[in-house]
Amino acid sequence: MARRPDLKTGPARLAALVRSSVPPMHPQGLPFVGASLAVALAGRRNRWLRRAGLASAAANAAFFRHPPRTPPTRPGVAVAPADGLICLVDEEVPPGELGLPATPLPRISIFLSLLDAHVQRAPIGGQVITVAHRPGLFVSADLAAASADNERNSVVIRSPEGAEVIAVQIAGLLARRIVCDLSAGDTVAVGQTYGLIRYGSRLDTYLPAGSRILVEVGQRALAGETVLAELP
Repeated sequence: MARRPDLKTGPARLAALVRSSVPPMHPQGLPFVGASLAVALAGRRNRWLRRAGLASAAANAAFFRHPPRTPPTRPGVAVAPADGLICLVDEEVPPGELGLPATPLPRISIFLSLLDAHVQRAPIGGQVITVAHRPGLFVSADLAAASADNERNSVVIRSPEGAEVIAVQIAGLLARRIVCDLSAGDTVAVGQTYGLIRYGSRLDTYLPAGSRILVEVGQRALAGETVLAELP
């Protein structure tokens, strides 16, 4: 006798497949999606307005997506704090507002386009030592000058072993809002989501001297998963 299909199993499997394939949305996106849907509803009798509202809702839901990530379990590594294109690997003095010694440190810059997920994740686990915001310009984030001139928010995290890594959220040409949920004294896990920038931005990661860089310019990074370097 043929086994009758389990009606509950089918929908449950479909729901699980959708959850694994369609990433959830960061809460910061809810007002934008809601406003877009309100426009679509208000223009339900106007085809163009309705389509514009629905298209805007879909675009915002995609922009504010918050895909799940699995950080590496091996100790002593720093992971990418953002999705995007690695556009610069060099040495530079950390942001002055942090009050750190003016000693150049290894720096890795990641450029986030409009198509990348824009949530930021902790590059290492440990204690938040400093959070500092500095107003600035809004030049295109793919330019080297953006690191020095644009509005930014810097976070210093110290690992249990004493290594300090700096993650700097940098606004871009269209990015007018930097969100950071951390405060000095907080404890974070590697890969933990801590902030977001909208729309189009840059993430600079400053590593301890002697770190072994494992990425190159032109490589794409996944926040919370791509290993940027082995710490000394």
